[in-house]
Amino acid sequence: MIVKKGSTRISLWKVCAAGAVLSAVLNSNVLAGEEGLSLEEVKQSLDTVWVLLGAFLVFFMQAGFGMVEAGFIRAKNTCNILTKNFLDFCMASLGFFLIGYGLMFGDGNGFVGLKGWCLFGLEETTSGLPLYAFWLFQAAFCGAAATIVAGGMAERMKFQAYLIYSFLISAIVYPIVGHWIWGGGWLASMGFFDFAGSTVVHTVGGFAALVGTRMLKPREGKYAPDGKPKVLAGHSIPLASLGVFILWFGWFGFNAGSTLGVTGGAGIARVAINTNLAAALGGITAMVTVWKRFGKPDLSMAMNGALAGLVAITAPCGYVDPWAALVIGASAGYIVVRGVELLDRLKIDDPVGAVPVHGICGVWGTLCVGIFGKAALGLEHNGLVYGGNPTQLGIQLVGSAAAIAFVVLSMWGVFKLIDMTVGLRVSREEEMRGLDIGEHGMEAYGGFQIFSTN
Repeated sequence: MIVKKGSTRISLWKVCAAGAVLSAVLNSNVLAGEEGLSLEEVKQSLDTVWVLLGAFLVFFMQAGFGMVEAGFIRAKNTCNILTKNFLDFCMASLGFFLIGYGLMFGDGNGFVGLKGWCLFGLEETTSGLPLYAFWLFQAAFCGAAATIVAGGMAERMKFQAYLIYSFLISAIVYPIVGHWIWGGGWLASMGFFDFAGSTVVHTVGGFAALVGTRMLKPREGKYAPDGKPKVLAGHSIPLASLGVFILWFGWFGFNAGSTLGVTGGAGIARVAINTNLAAALGGITAMVTVWKRFGKPDLSMAMNGALAGLVAITAPCGYVDPWAALVIGASAGYIVVRGVELLDRLKIDDPVGAVPVHGICGVWGTLCVGIFGKAALGLEHNGLVYGGNPTQLGIQLVGSAAAIAFVVLSMWGVFKLIDMTVGLRVSREEEMRGLDIGEHGMEAYGGFQIFSTN
């Protein structure tokens, strides 16, 4: 194929994508009509393409997390945080393949799956999809949960300790919570709903980050002797902005891909519009809140507000109307600002806002299923605003509390064990010099002197 240069450039990937869609449509008609391939098999083929596309978008979110976290921390630790983002998806893929998928989706009991190690002994189709396609989609989610913690524990955690943590959360902790909710476990039996992961992914990652950053203690110089927080400014708002746009884009795969099929298209459209509206209102509300409280429209807080809206809409995105998505996103934007302030009062040093964005807003999004959700869209009970029935809200509250309790206890054990063996925190000298040099022997910006005692 020749693509001419000039005023009307056609990117090769767009040509390939259009060709793939056209081929799928034509082939579905030909195969179904002439060669006897059933409509069910054609449907599975299209659903598989859709879910794999979602998996690819969620994987691309790793780049978004990396850019956000790199931008919000100091230049001397940039290589370290990017290496953690890179390697935690590697460790997550390994742990989820060897152990995690079996614990999450294998046959077992209400607490945990008991078969499917290395995918052996599992049926070739799951939820109407080929096993390998479904695994890849779920592995991308597992990697997202693992990488959340990197931001909360940034700039002072040992790289070796992070690798161990990343494997263990991906192989054991995340899959167990996932089994309760998405694997047919006890919360699913109660009628707990989490469409795309406000609890399974974000609450798990956010509260794991809370445990870790509490155990690590604040960075050097974060709090003055009188307890007042100091600003340890991130080194690149442009990088962070790029990361937020990548995450926003990837979130369409995260949420809309969780439909696990394209039937009718109405469900995908609902999820997509709700995702976008919540992010937009989250960014606006966070900006207005911080502007009113501190006198300036802080871009970093507006970006975290958009992410907070995305996290909050993740659980209810398939069960609510667009007006509710506006309310959910706006409330999350306000909550994340106050959450950051709360952590500073408690002297919990979270460099990128992982706990307020993913932990607190993950809980809020989970509860919103029971407040704004509709039985007509798939829930067992209408939400609180439709008739005042608190049943669904109560179930969501129980599920969220159970997930938090399990994550806090299990991750405290994981981090404590790591601290007692290889150690969690780097030395003060290494922290002041920067983890890029101390841990990796390299710099993010070659030729520039970035050493700082701040």
